[in-house]
Amino acid sequence: MAKKYLALDVGERRIGVALANSDVKIAVPGDYITVDGTEFDVIRGILAHESIDVLVVGYPRNQQGEPTAQTQYVENFVSKLGKVESKIVFQDESLTSVKAESILAAQKRPYAKGEIDSMAASVILQDYLETQHGRL
Repeated sequence: MAKKYLALDVGERRIGVALANSDVKIAVPGDYITVDGTEFDVIRGILAHESIDVLVVGYPRNQQGEPTAQTQYVENFVSKLGKVESKIVFQDESLTSVKAESILAAQKRPYAKGEIDSMAASVILQDYLETQHGRL
């Protein structure tokens, strides 16, 4: 049976979302979540509704690979999410927003900041899938 994956690019205003399964192994950006107090319920709802096996959370570090204030924010966020049925893993998110903007710019159409966040989540998830299953 295929495993289902959900990736989050956690920010203070928005959370990018992406989905994939182990059969296809291609991360697809989803809608972003606005940080407004309902984000934990929304994420728990997605985890349950989509029967997610693995929750992949982008893990920020500086260019030297050291933790930052944003790293602590993400760790606190995951702690507040509480106990969930899905396995939670962290994935390095270095330069994912830069890659995401590049991908969106190549589409030669206007895009919203939330789209950058969800595309960044898809880059995080694709990186995780390639780490786990080899280069695709």
